[in-house]
Amino acid sequence: MALVSTRKMFEMAYKHGYAVGAFNVNNMEITQGIVSAVADEKAPLILQISRGARSYASMSYLKAIIDVAVAENPDIPIAMHLDHGDTFETCKQCVDDGFTSVMIDGSHHPFEENIRITRRVVEYAHNHGVVVEAELGQLGGIEEDVVGVDDIMAHLTDPDQAVEFVEKTGVDSLAVAIGTSHGAYKFKTSPKLAIDVIEKIQERLPGYPLVMHGSSSVLKEFKDLINQYGGKMPDAMGVPEQAISEAAKMAICKVNIDTDLRMALTAKIRQVFAEKPAEFDPRMYLGPGREAIKEMVKHKLHVLGCAGKAGQCR
Repeated sequence: MALVSTRKMFEMAYKHGYAVGAFNVNNMEITQGIVSAVADEKAPLILQISRGARSYASMSYLKAIIDVAVAENPDIPIAMHLDHGDTFETCKQCVDDGFTSVMIDGSHHPFEENIRITRRVVEYAHNHGVVVEAELGQLGGIEEDVVGVDDIMAHLTDPDQAVEFVEKTGVDSLAVAIGTSHGAYKFKTSPKLAIDVIEKIQERLPGYPLVMHGSSSVLKEFKDLINQYGGKMPDAMGVPEQAISEAAKMAICKVNIDTDLRMALTAKIRQVFAEKPAEFDPRMYLGPGREAIKEMVKHKLHVLGCAGKAGQCR
């Protein structure tokens, strides 16, 4: 099976009450861990590539790795998605490079400018058979080149604006701000998501797929391992998995996960270095990291409810 669009994935996810996992990739081991988990659990998959990933590994390497993953897993529907494209030119280049989905993030612009930029990307992408995600409202936190706002609850997505935005842009899915943040330090107090924002948008745009960014849970097992072996992440706090599962049963059809991947890999590498200080073979520490990613992703697929749903999304 060749790379696919997210269109049918989201249609099935909305209809059956689950979300598709969108995992960021930066190298071979991360990609292998993700894809191996998805193959075992028979789930649909979105592999995301950020500007930072393209800068780190180059598009040609990342595309080649994903092409191998697709070729070796013909029964798994896999979409390749641009995460947080910041300009029309970036989105155009990714459409031309073979992405099946792109995100244009104009959320930091005024509302009308966000509409203008998004509509331009939609027109180009749709002419080439590629779907588009946009963002309305602003998240907190920091992840690569994406810097969020400080008061996340003051920048939630306005449901009425969401309707106007979708109608004027024709965008295929919308990332909404509901109180999540990028990175590992999402909350200063107990996490609380604005589930009512999802409900209101769902009422106004029935059947329309929404996207949840900043959705890593900062799993305790990896935080503890990192801290045990020399790391300093005592205050890291993520989105409760119960809240993610609740949102996935509503209009949230795509959930972005990146920080949890990084933490799983880092935790295992730190553990190997601490327990085997003479180790210098990269395979001996990247291998355990890859396995940790695989097991973590398998767990996440059940949190999202998409395990066993690959057949629906082909």
